[in-house]
Amino acid sequence: MSDEYQLKIPDDFSLVQGGPLFQMLIRGRLSTSALGWLRRRVIFFVLLTWLPLLILSVLSNQAATGVQMPFFYDIELHVRFLLALPLMLVAEWVVHRRLRPVVLQFVEREIVTIDVRPQFDACIASALRLRNSPLIEVLILLLVTTIGHSVFFELRALNATAWYTQGVSPAGYWMTYISLPVYQFITLRWLFRILVWCRFLWQVSLLDLHLIPTHPDHAGGLGFLSASAASFAPLLFSQGALLSAMLAERISYTGAVLTEFKPEIAFFVVFFWLLVLGPLCVFTPALVRAKRKGLLSYGVLASRYVREFDNKWLRGGSTMDEAFIGSGDIQSLADLNNSYEVIRDMRMLPFDRQAVMQTTIAMLMPLLPLLLTMISLEDLLKRLIGMLL
Repeated sequence: MSDEYQLKIPDDFSLVQGGPLFQMLIRGRLSTSALGWLRRRVIFFVLLTWLPLLILSVLSNQAATGVQMPFFYDIELHVRFLLALPLMLVAEWVVHRRLRPVVLQFVEREIVTIDVRPQFDACIASALRLRNSPLIEVLILLLVTTIGHSVFFELRALNATAWYTQGVSPAGYWMTYISLPVYQFITLRWLFRILVWCRFLWQVSLLDLHLIPTHPDHAGGLGFLSASAASFAPLLFSQGALLSAMLAERISYTGAVLTEFKPEIAFFVVFFWLLVLGPLCVFTPALVRAKRKGLLSYGVLASRYVREFDNKWLRGGSTMDEAFIGSGDIQSLADLNNSYEVIRDMRMLPFDRQAVMQTTIAMLMPLLPLLLTMISLEDLLKRLIGMLL
């Protein structure tokens, strides 16, 4: 098996570089095959989803007045189409660039050996076929154009008449049948891609992986998977920003307070933990087996070494002319003990606290401005500085 073949299939891996929409964007000169022209895509989708709403609401006299919640005061709308949607497009570029080297690590670290390599390549090929499925994107399109907008308006019900009231204005129609379906399609398409990622990792976890229990990353060599969680930071930030906007509107129009939404915020955090970090947990059984096997194997090796050490230095096994000071036996005993400690401290998850903190910060950072509804900016800054110092 040549080196060129060994690197070819993992180097082709991409969660976002495929599907009918991707091909349409390439034909429309809004993307390259390598996901270039990101700025073009962002501008195009903003012009498609947000700008017509601005123009139509101005023409309908609902931009600044005329209803209880005019267009300009619709916080959730502006965050959804001017921040969350562009960030989801940015997330495509980030995930494309960062997940490919992660997948390649399975081969470069020889966790996937030559014997298992054909099965690993089959996992990648299967993931790419599913990613490219036209049927999935057609089903998503049907979902968002039929019941997606109805679900949205039910969930967003506020004690206020809004500019987008369905069926009342051209702006409302554009929101219902163009802007909102586009946003929902890209969101559901992201959830589908994460499911593809989860399925790929699950298939790889079933292979006969060559995990090293003494690896210094304390994860059998799988510690590199923590980087995959950080790849989704723009996506997590976009959803956190949207949640922040939704809560801000409820605080403004219904008189609610931030503490009332603790269950919703907790559910949001747990849901995206499961979505981003959850797929990595499929390697837990393999890590458990590697740790158990490592403890047994190194336990046998340690018993043999300490027995010979005991016989040599404590029971007269050494020769009279052999000096104890300067001998490498003590250092070897310490090295063996360190290796055994690494195995004993081996994690059962291929990610660490830093990965959990990174994902949590990405989700919750957009919610920080909501704290100003409860305390002053000066008090907030003092508390943050106090936490840092």
